[in-house]
Amino acid sequence: MPRPVLLPTEPVERALTLSTVTAAASTGLFYSVSALYFTRVIGLSAPTVGLGLTIAGAVGVAASFAGGQLADRVGADRLQLVANAVQGAALLAYVWAGTAVTFTLIACVAVGGRSLQGTAKATLQARWFTGPERVAVRARLRVVTNVFIGLGTCLAAAALVVGTAEAYRATMVLVAVLTALATIPLAGLRARAPGLVEALARTLDEGGDPVRGPSPLRDRTYLTSVALNSVIAMQFGMQSVGVPLWIATRTEAPTVVISVLLVVNTVLVALFQVRASRGTHEIGHAGRTVRRGSLLLAAACLLYGSAGSGGAVAAVVVLVAAELLGTAAEIWCEAGGWGLAFELADPRSAGAYQGLSQTGYALANMLAPLVVTATAVDHGMPGWVLLAAVFAAAGTGVGALAGRAATRRTQPVALMA
Repeated sequence: MPRPVLLPTEPVERALTLSTVTAAASTGLFYSVSALYFTRVIGLSAPTVGLGLTIAGAVGVAASFAGGQLADRVGADRLQLVANAVQGAALLAYVWAGTAVTFTLIACVAVGGRSLQGTAKATLQARWFTGPERVAVRARLRVVTNVFIGLGTCLAAAALVVGTAEAYRATMVLVAVLTALATIPLAGLRARAPGLVEALARTLDEGGDPVRGPSPLRDRTYLTSVALNSVIAMQFGMQSVGVPLWIATRTEAPTVVISVLLVVNTVLVALFQVRASRGTHEIGHAGRTVRRGSLLLAAACLLYGSAGSGGAVAAVVVLVAAELLGTAAEIWCEAGGWGLAFELADPRSAGAYQGLSQTGYALANMLAPLVVTATAVDHGMPGWVLLAAVFAAAGTGVGALAGRAATRRTQPVALMA
């Protein structure tokens, strides 16, 4: 990974990057062992785990939105630091979870903390960085996230090979420690970044009182953009839940292909995400980027579906081709979505707007497994066709919305000229 990506010189980006390194490694570890830990060590049934995580997901949705209001009031950097610490403590508490009730309560705190942290992180970027650099920083952070999630997944192999309850518990402790370590780069950030306090402060009127910015809930353009991009964001649930289930139950491809596709995705995101983000700080360009990505995503869905109708070799070839298209779609849709989330927002209510944007992602994460399994996995090719149509329609809608928003912003300039 290039040194400017992993160790940037700008203090805020450096803090966010170093915080992301340990948090992402923790995520990779957690995703790899959590399901087995919950079922084999705690002794919960799969439906109980699913219900508990669904309840926690709903808490995460609420926390994402509330985090925007908190970030505007207490400061995005402070909120992110506290949320990281809370999430780390909750993850450590899983070691002592013994019942369905305690598991669900801990999950609610852990997911809520993660959601608050995500909103605070986006708000900090929105308030500190400007123009093309704002989207570029987010792209670089995503590269770091993907790479270290992959490394965390590799590290989890030790616990999976040993397979004992003690190995799983030790891994969960490591997950909590790595999450808590993400707070260290954020501590004292205001002293290292001159001007950060002023950038995070709420706008004041002539009398010195805080100016209350507009609510994003009354901004129809922003609401519609978030809604449509949230539909597209269900692609992550498709990749993490739908595609593995599809490969394992409805194709003749060996299950090891699931890991191969993950590696393909990680490598391509690391190589091309930053490049794809260039220019997406312009609203019109961002909308076109999302539309282009959504059409590729629709094509990927059709290829995934067709993998169920051939032999093992044909299925592997088709699945790899689908992953190439799907990853390119993911890169473009994310780059364009970030640009719209930043540039369509009113800067006076940056936290509230980013909170709404993160709420859309949280909703997508909560609903995607249900939607994808109920369509593609349960109904095969017709379900994949339906998903393709939904993604294409949402992306086309984003493109049209962004085009109109860009035109409205340029009209006053044209009239003045």
